[in-house]
Amino acid sequence: MKAVEKFKKPILIEMEEFEKRFRLSMKSHVALLNRITYYIVNRKGKQMRPMFVFLVAKMFDKNKFGDKCYRAASVIELIHTATLVHDDVVDESYFRRGFFSINSIWKNKIAVLVGDYLLSKGLLLCIENNDFDLLKIISTAVKEMSEGELLQIEKAKKLDINVDTYFKIIKKKTASLISSCCALGASSVNATKDEIRLISEFGELIGIAFQIKDDLFDYGNNNIGKPVGIDIKEKKMTLPLIHVINTISKKDKKWLIKIFRKNYKTKNSINSIISYVAEKGGVEYAKNQMFLYQKKALEKLKKFPENQFRFALEEMVEFVISRKK
Repeated sequence: MKAVEKFKKPILIEMEEFEKRFRLSMKSHVALLNRITYYIVNRKGKQMRPMFVFLVAKMFDKNKFGDKCYRAASVIELIHTATLVHDDVVDESYFRRGFFSINSIWKNKIAVLVGDYLLSKGLLLCIENNDFDLLKIISTAVKEMSEGELLQIEKAKKLDINVDTYFKIIKKKTASLISSCCALGASSVNATKDEIRLISEFGELIGIAFQIKDDLFDYGNNNIGKPVGIDIKEKKMTLPLIHVINTISKKDKKWLIKIFRKNYKTKNSINSIISYVAEKGGVEYAKNQMFLYQKKALEKLKKFPENQFRFALEEMVEFVISRKK
């Protein structure tokens, strides 16, 4: 059994029902929007975020699982999809999960409007059902993600990102969304404030480990979900590189930054950065940090009662750092 199928098993019926409800949540009276959202839904990813919502909700109280849980999962998936559509425009990316991105088919203006539509649908889903607790959680996540992206852009221009700033960025940019998945799941079954805070902290920790794993793909082999060195090519500062830049001599730093800043990089220059970063301990450092955050996440999770849903969440934590893409 594949890893995803294993931790999805306890919520298989709920995920099937979610698929139907999620499609309905994207419905519009505009034919063009319906064509685009149909395209999006039929090229979905693993849907890890709704799984986090459902497993957390059921871990707390499976008897209270109901419509609010489905709305929480739909909200997070709508917001997440909106950010992906906007990200592709910002990054000028023409592929998403091996398919053409929205902006590559329908151009930037339409893609931005589609992202705005999905965002508004998510917020309205909360408002129309008086789920103001869910609205507060997701609105905070959107704010954090925006701040994280802008902080990254600001720091990337000067290449003055240190390790502390890196963690500040990914807590906002990546971990805040996974943290909010867990908070939404807990809130949807009326967990206590302390329980919501604790499970949110778990989500943040595993979100950080998730991003570090993504960073490490740049230094792996070609048998992964994205090309090796793509972040280097696009001048994105990742943890292995940041660690090395902040620990080598001024002379070596100048050389490394000079190659990294080039708009056009040959395969050889990219490979030289990859080899140098690995040689100077950047990859090893990032792996150690990833395992550290994984350990911290599991420690948080073990504070909750043992049941099949908690065990499935533990398997998800393992998957985050062992995944191939």
